[in-house]
Amino acid sequence: MTIETETMGDAVVELLSESYWPADRAEPVEEITVGGRLRQAAADAPDRLALVDGCPDPAARRTWTYAELLTASEQVARSLLTHFSPGERLLVLAPNSPEWVLLQMGAAMAGLVLACANPAYRDREIDYVLRRSRAAGVVLADEYRGHDLLATVQRLSAELPQLRTILRFSRWDELLRDGDPATALPLVDPDDAAQIQYTGGTTGFPKGVLLHHRGICNAPNFVLTNAGMQVGDTWVNTMPLFHVGGCVTTGLGILARRGTHVVVREFDPGVVLELFESRRGNMSLLVPTMLIRVLDQPGFARRDVSSVHTLVSGAAPVPAELIRRTKRAFGCQFTNIFGQTEVSGVVTTTRTDDTPEDQAETIGRAVKQVELKIADPSDGHVLPIGGEGEICGRGYQMMIGYLDDPDATAKTLRPDGWLHTGDVGSMDERGYVRITGRLKEMIIRGGENISPREVEDVLFDRPEVAEIVVLGIPDEEWGEQVAAVIRPAAGEPRPSAAELREHCRRQIARFKVPALWFFLDSYPTTPAGKIQKFVLRDQILAGALVPEQLPASVPAATEETS
Repeated sequence: MTIETETMGDAVVELLSESYWPADRAEPVEEITVGGRLRQAAADAPDRLALVDGCPDPAARRTWTYAELLTASEQVARSLLTHFSPGERLLVLAPNSPEWVLLQMGAAMAGLVLACANPAYRDREIDYVLRRSRAAGVVLADEYRGHDLLATVQRLSAELPQLRTILRFSRWDELLRDGDPATALPLVDPDDAAQIQYTGGTTGFPKGVLLHHRGICNAPNFVLTNAGMQVGDTWVNTMPLFHVGGCVTTGLGILARRGTHVVVREFDPGVVLELFESRRGNMSLLVPTMLIRVLDQPGFARRDVSSVHTLVSGAAPVPAELIRRTKRAFGCQFTNIFGQTEVSGVVTTTRTDDTPEDQAETIGRAVKQVELKIADPSDGHVLPIGGEGEICGRGYQMMIGYLDDPDATAKTLRPDGWLHTGDVGSMDERGYVRITGRLKEMIIRGGENISPREVEDVLFDRPEVAEIVVLGIPDEEWGEQVAAVIRPAAGEPRPSAAELREHCRRQIARFKVPALWFFLDSYPTTPAGKIQKFVLRDQILAGALVPEQLPASVPAATEETS
């Protein structure tokens, strides 16, 4: 690999000769843990505001300084150690709250591995993550959006002998009283497992991705520094904390930058705008769906958002016009990030001074300390500039592996250290990467990964369904919408879209439920009989397949992202 230089205006630009970006090692990787990062911040800025409860009622908002955050987190750690031993797994099943952040800090300082689950999960999904994580305990919200999480976990626990303890956020004060101030906290190593993050898989249920302290502490620091976050900035966190974008890229990135973390309880564009104004928010990560809703919020023009200097987006393509609109409306800079759970969050970013076209059409260049290449999927060799292949990354921040799944780990994280993302793209001579497709067939709706196979399995339970194909259809607001193409079973009453939708809602989280429903008598297939999903997608986009209309009482494309 060679790098040539070319003068463009006043800048000297390095030009690559092949699709390989060498790691930028100008800044070192710190040997640090989550607890170590918090102790650093509390020592550097003890009186700085660290955590703010961004609940909708301004009068109910609580705050913690960095000194208070450290004290409270250590108290949580000691309380957890009365129930669990270092190295055990603890599942958290709850929406955003300051206590969620305190639990994350406390679990890390207690040497526990925090398994993060979406509170929108239904019974079968909760059962799956409890079994696969082998959680010794659960900390949960009593209910979420009408689903009795406490009753569900209590019922499931009867068949899960390893699950010893159920703790409730509604009884947070009782949990804190369990701790003994004399309890010594364990030594935690940067190589130790810190979190299990669940990410959608192509074979059905999500995989558990095991992440270490070193990765989740360093990667967000590099990312937010590159995004222009200044020490002490205020970040309004709209992302769900169970997601790597919420608790790692955002949460731990804010900690590394000694910033103020404003936790939004649940995404509401009006609340987000009010928090930008009242808390003088400087930055936020908003997936494209969120950006659109904030910009379209009535009364936007009356809000003082002059404190916002940079907005970050990702998890789905961001159209150039949306970037321009965002920069005009906020008078701010913009940057785009790309990654996946397996790389501790983010592997490439654009720059704030990139053109809207580069920010919309590329995913930028590799973050610091990470090598990037575009590889031939057949043998892994580096492709020429512009060649389409699999995007691969290598560096300190790659996952430990998939939980109890060595075969899947070996396919993704190779012995030579290269992590194969499953995304297809190309690299230009500047090192900027474009995504052109996916080896995997994951649907990304509103920043959430959805496995088509998981949704298909749920619908196969219905006797009226002979065959089912689930695929993603481009959508301006959500990035992609989930579409179901069904071949009804002969001899059975034809199911309606409303019936099937309600069946899915009882089985899986609502953001996974198809919004578009199509029925046909046969699928386009290859000579070997394999269903041609790309043909179905083209037919839908061309209008050759028309979706069945849902009753007005059944919302279609306005469901929550989580």
